[in-house]
Amino acid sequence: MSDLGFRLSQALSAGRVDRWKPDTRAEVLFRLLLKRAAAQRAGLVEQEAALRDQIRWSLPMVTTSDAPEE
Repeated sequence: MSDLGFRLSQALSAGRVDRWKPDTRAEVLFRLLLKRAAAQRAGLVEQEAALRDQIRWSLPMVTTSDAPEE
């Protein structure tokens, strides 16, 4: 998939009437991981980097107040 193909697929996705809405963060992460893998296979370095940033952002963060007590 070329850079142009990637942009066209994004445009098609943005124009769909029935847009997908995730129920959980896990669903968002799952889709991002699939898209990143596809970008990597296609050699789309910039898109893969952007997806990696989105994946990092979507990961749940554990703060010290959330950590289990020993």
